Amino acid sequence: MPIKDDVILEEGVVIFHPDLVNLYGCHIGSGTRIGTFVEIQSDARIGANCKIQSHSFICSGVVIEDGVFVGHGVMFTNDRFPAATRADGTLQGADDWTCLPTLVRRGASIGSNATILPELTIGEGALVAAGAVVTKSVPDHAIVAGVPARVVGSTLPAAPDQA
Repeated sequence: MPIKDDVILEEGVVIFHPDLVNLYGCHIGSGTRIGTFVEIQSDARIGANCKIQSHSFICSGVVIEDGVFVGHGVMFTNDRFPAATRADGTLQGADDWTCLPTLVRRGASIGSNATILPELTIGEGALVAAGAVVTKSVPDHAIVAGVPARVVGSTLPAAPDQA
């Protein structure tokens, strides 16, 4: 699997097994670490000091800000209604769909095997539990879990009792 010539790798990027990733047309920020069997597609942007664990897929239209953790096997999508063919039965091409964006804000963490649907934002410092399916935006510092993912807590420390 290649790292294409059109990939921008900023200073200090670590790709643990360069022959076992598929990177093309993307931008990877300084100090980011990328695990084995990761694919990052064109027009995806990864910030600085991120960790992208093995077997994850980051598709076109995804922007990940600085300091984000992406667990093993995380799957991003960029189409809500994917189809192989047009109404007449011919294969669809690139002009037959619109790439839908996703934003992962600074310091968020996404657990292993989570699936992230498009047209949403995962908030700053938020935590997506392993195996969650995120179908709508996640507030800053929220913990979400389940299918579909729902807010189950906060990453902020609990306020002391006022009693």
